[in-house]
Amino acid sequence: MVMRAQYDVVIVGAGHNGLVAAAYLAGAGRSVLVLEQAPAPGGAAVSARVFDGVDIRLSRYSYLVSLLPDRIVRDLGLRFHTRRRRISSYTPAGDSGLLVHNDAPAATRESFARVTGSDREYDAWQRFYAMTGEVAAAVFPTLTEPLPTASQLRRRVGDRAWRALFDEPLGAVIERYFADDLVRGVVFTDALIGTFAHAHDPSLAQNRCFLYHVIGGGTGDWDVPVGGMGALTDALVAAGRSAGAEIHTGAEVTGISSDGATAEVRFLGSAGETPVGARYVLVNAAPREMARLLGEPVGPNPEGAQLKINMVLSRLPRLRDSAVNPRDAFAGTFHIGETYERLETAYREAAAGQLPARPPSEIYCHTLTDPDIVGAGEPPGRHTLTLFGLHTPARLFVSDPAARDAAVAATLAELDAVLAEPLRDCLALDAHGAPCLDVATPVDLERSLRMPGGHIFHGDLSFPYRDEPADTPAQRWGVDTAYRNIFRCGAGTVRGGGVSGIGGHNAAMAVLGETGAERAGNAG
Repeated sequence: MVMRAQYDVVIVGAGHNGLVAAAYLAGAGRSVLVLEQAPAPGGAAVSARVFDGVDIRLSRYSYLVSLLPDRIVRDLGLRFHTRRRRISSYTPAGDSGLLVHNDAPAATRESFARVTGSDREYDAWQRFYAMTGEVAAAVFPTLTEPLPTASQLRRRVGDRAWRALFDEPLGAVIERYFADDLVRGVVFTDALIGTFAHAHDPSLAQNRCFLYHVIGGGTGDWDVPVGGMGALTDALVAAGRSAGAEIHTGAEVTGISSDGATAEVRFLGSAGETPVGARYVLVNAAPREMARLLGEPVGPNPEGAQLKINMVLSRLPRLRDSAVNPRDAFAGTFHIGETYERLETAYREAAAGQLPARPPSEIYCHTLTDPDIVGAGEPPGRHTLTLFGLHTPARLFVSDPAARDAAVAATLAELDAVLAEPLRDCLALDAHGAPCLDVATPVDLERSLRMPGGHIFHGDLSFPYRDEPADTPAQRWGVDTAYRNIFRCGAGTVRGGGVSGIGGHNAAMAVLGETGAERAGNAG
């Protein structure tokens, strides 16, 4: 393919946000070039056959969908859909466990009573999530609109919920609502996925993480992508190319410069280093990486704090809790060692530079909701498990080569403690006879995905509002930089993070707003 010397828009990075922006802008008639250093587009939202001889497409890095607005799917005509999980979560408690159904309130109440000894915690659960549901319905639609001010968003949310989620540490709120240590922990885990914080952290990093976990889709539901996460990026690539966007892989961007009116992007490809001009540049990379490409000071590295383990099982393991079918327990989020007290202990240990003695984690089983990711030739009964370990910050792995194996061993030991048989007895074997176990620490994520510090959000999340006046479309959409024609479009946007496409959508709307073509439904 022969490239032009000048484009309306050059997008750096073909992760899902870059692809969303490309599809919108090409569909609006702009000439668009997307440059991706990897051999294939998709970034962290990809599916892969990870284990030799095993025909299962794992969502290797990201795995569930909550924040992707239906609006983006409809606007771009994506052939992509999700399925709702019938079970919300299961949390072992001794020889019993707390099973939270999505559509069976009576069964959930009974489970709460069995584990906590009364109806009190279930009633508190209902009140608490009624409050977060109201916040979700108020906030989620704003994510694909120009940024509201804090006062505008507060009026939509209401003073009571605003104080609870935006003003005071989440730990104080959880402790007011709930008395049971296990129930408190189940609630608090949503504040920790991808974030290293404690319940009373004065920075409110935990509040911001929690907010994005409970507002998705206006309901807070976390759904399974049918066909794996790669089905989303495959659909986005198709939408972008059919609209006329050029997507080049194996093209590593080496530098960006701008005079505010025009920009130049330099990249390495098969023809060596090549410059290409653009009216606008959208950077779908971490803010730290963007600073490096612009030749600016990069600042401190953010720090991711999660351990990721992908597994393929020959069968689901039996539970110590004989009253619960493993197909129910693993159908939702399976919490391991995530009581409120143990989460706090693990945080203190990790903050002191020590691997938590009993690492907390949670597991997702994609195949119980979407069995079609398993190839037709695979033996019956095979399932995927994705384990997400908490409070394992990058600092633990930077200088200790043994820390990775130690973290995996300790984490799987905690899982074994709630099973009736060792997990390793259930692991499938690859073509070489090795257990199907794929591990990524924050250091591994930085190396493979260029996520600074392995931080899955590219840095701490921000509240979805603005404090300063907005004078330009980029400021109104939360994608601005120090350059008038260079915009952020990934997880580093004001409302970025997670598999949402919101950063890409909002960057595209800012470009269109610069020329007066901003979608009427989003103007404001």
